[in-house]
Amino acid sequence: MRARIDLRSDTVTQPSDRMRRAMAAAEVGDDWYGDDPTVNRLQDRVAELTGKQAAIYLPTGTMCNQIALHAYVRSGHLAVCETTAHVGRTEVSSAAALSGVAFRYLTAPDRGLLLGEQVAAALAPDPYDVAVVDLVSIENTHQVGGGSVMSVTAVRDVAATCAAAGVPLYLDGARIFNACAVAGVPVAAYAGAVSSMMLCLSKGLGAPIGSVLAGDAEFIAEARRLKILFGGAWRQAGIMAAAGLIAVEEGPGRLPEDHANARNLAEGVAELLPDSIDPDAVETNILFIDVSGTARRAAEWRDLLADEGLLVTMIGNRIRMLTHVGIGPEAIQAALAAWRRAAKAA
Repeated sequence: MRARIDLRSDTVTQPSDRMRRAMAAAEVGDDWYGDDPTVNRLQDRVAELTGKQAAIYLPTGTMCNQIALHAYVRSGHLAVCETTAHVGRTEVSSAAALSGVAFRYLTAPDRGLLLGEQVAAALAPDPYDVAVVDLVSIENTHQVGGGSVMSVTAVRDVAATCAAAGVPLYLDGARIFNACAVAGVPVAAYAGAVSSMMLCLSKGLGAPIGSVLAGDAEFIAEARRLKILFGGAWRQAGIMAAAGLIAVEEGPGRLPEDHANARNLAEGVAELLPDSIDPDAVETNILFIDVSGTARRAAEWRDLLADEGLLVTMIGNRIRMLTHVGIGPEAIQAALAAWRRAAKAA
């Protein structure tokens, strides 16, 4: 039986031995009461890293996003986001069910990266005073854009547009450390341009669970109330937060390895399936392989690759792969060998 290479997501990683030891030894309390010391240390550390007044540890990135939407957007009002953004695509039903939020979608000209001028047009007042925009949300890196990186300058441009209109700017930074690795800036450089943001500990950084929402003290106080309202009031969460503390210290420094592995994988697939991917567009750890020019649909490629020991996902007629801490150069070569075998079978 072939060894399994799992490139479905960067959330499939296993916690490191150091994380497991820290989790076993974690000092804990009841986080509902705010007295779990390890959770509090993690929240303080993320607030420090982002330069924000406060932060709150939550089970998932989706909960971070949904709390932010509920806090900022009045039911029946609009949030602006890019057409393929996670918050307005995968989470659209959550936003409708939990908060009565609808979206105004903007199609970015390049890989999901919104421009300030687009946002300005979307924030123009409705002459009939019916449609009201309460929030603009951006995603960095942009997942469906292929892990594309929005520069600090571009974020500041959007932020200036939002400020002029009196609308807050929220950053879905699930993979913000990947963006920082490419841009060569600290997280605070991005965080300083936005009203609030979230970051994931379980995407790329290798922690087993959790995301953190950061913003000013008033926003985080409301986020804590909504965390309880939405059922996220966990108890001795310091067991998981202990791994999160290690993730934010050790994880960012090794992300360039994931990026290099993704680029090598992209180059190998491009040789096998010309025009399926542009390796030069692979900035971070996410690859999309367009198989529309082949004789097989994406679902067939996914199943063929699984038979060869390579696990992938699909969006439309594109195969998605993500590199991560569990994938080294040898695994990349094994993945390419699986692609070659699948291509022969196809």
